[in-house]
Amino acid sequence: MTPYSTFFGDAEHTFQLTPALITELEAKCGPIGALFHRVNYKQFSQSDLSETIRLALIGGGTAPKRAAELIAAYVADRPIAETLPLAVKILERVWFGAPNEATK
Repeated sequence: MTPYSTFFGDAEHTFQLTPALITELEAKCGPIGALFHRVNYKQFSQSDLSETIRLALIGGGTAPKRAAELIAAYVADRPIAETLPLAVKILERVWFGAPNEATK
């Protein structure tokens, strides 16, 4: 899984869903394929977005407590239009890898 770095909330952060974190995400939100479909077709729940971002923060190296604090501050009470693009980017990295990444 390819990491994705961008400004989020208060600083630049790295986001990455590892296989173990994908399994955790699936336990909370259902199969990764269904989640990817829901997010792309705007049939998602708030927890689909917040859990994707929270777990990807952890996968990118953020401590779990800090990841929860960031979600509380910058996802929970923010407009969906601000958080949906980030969740999409995270899931696209899982699905397609990084743009311009050589295929094997």
